Amino acid sequence: MAWIKTIPFTAADAALRKAIEGQNELYPAEYARDPGDDGSSSIVATHTLIPDALYHAFATFGALMSPDLPLSRRQHEMITTRVSALNRCQY
Repeated sequence: MAWIKTIPFTAADAALRKAIEGQNELYPAEYARDPGDDGSSSIVATHTLIPDALYHAFATFGALMSPDLPLSRRQHEMITTRVSALNRCQY
């Protein structure tokens, strides 16, 4: 397994904190982290060295999952599950 240098969310500078908080605001509530979670096991952590990339990459997902869109959360999950299966994703 590859090792990627990351910055724990608890050690984030102002720019990284702003990016993390900004993308979190767009995510569905069920994606919220526990208060003690430093984010080190999150896919988001792999982008902590480039806060702007972190925000734009993950805010896009948050915007696509908006409850204001015409598809339901269930439909979004069906689509992502099918795409993952077709791509033979392990997760």
